[in-house]
Amino acid sequence: MRTQVMNLGILEAQVATRPSRMRRASGFTLIELLIVVAIIGIIAAIAVPGLLRARMSGNEASAIGSLRAITSGEAAFAASCGSGSYADTLEHLVMAPTGGTGFISPDLNATGVLKSGYNVTLAAAEGAANATGTPCNGSFTMVSAYYAKAEPSTLNSTGTRSFATDVRGTIFQKINSATADPNPIPSTATPIQ
Repeated sequence: MRTQVMNLGILEAQVATRPSRMRRASGFTLIELLIVVAIIGIIAAIAVPGLLRARMSGNEASAIGSLRAITSGEAAFAASCGSGSYADTLEHLVMAPTGGTGFISPDLNATGVLKSGYNVTLAAAEGAANATGTPCNGSFTMVSAYYAKAEPSTLNSTGTRSFATDVRGTIFQKINSATADPNPIPSTATPIQ
């Protein structure tokens, strides 16, 4: 009987040291993987709208910066090159005078240029008179007043506001609009804060 107990003890020891098939299985179960995918989906659903709003906000800031650059460029042009008159297009404002640089950066080199989700345009203001002088950076007709605008290329995707400015230098906004304030900018227009 004692040998049987010893044999039973040896058998139990062998079974205990032998790895079972369930313990050798490695990896994740299907349920565990589905839970991870669900958690990733929930996090993405929370994060994506915030990222889109941040991108639109950045696009709007870029549009405002473009209009500020146009305003500064027009002021520099009028003071140094235009004898008090203004360039009528972005193509003319980006042209460099002899031995100098253009009045705005080359990324704003064409009227209607798409920059950061906004179409940026520069034109003569409604009712502006043509100047008689010749600018120092080319041969084109200057104007007595200008109008610039930046409109989102896709409303509620690239931006929710449109912007406009003129010789006053104030930037005006229209909220939830794909079109900027008309030329000339009305006195009821809303300036940006």
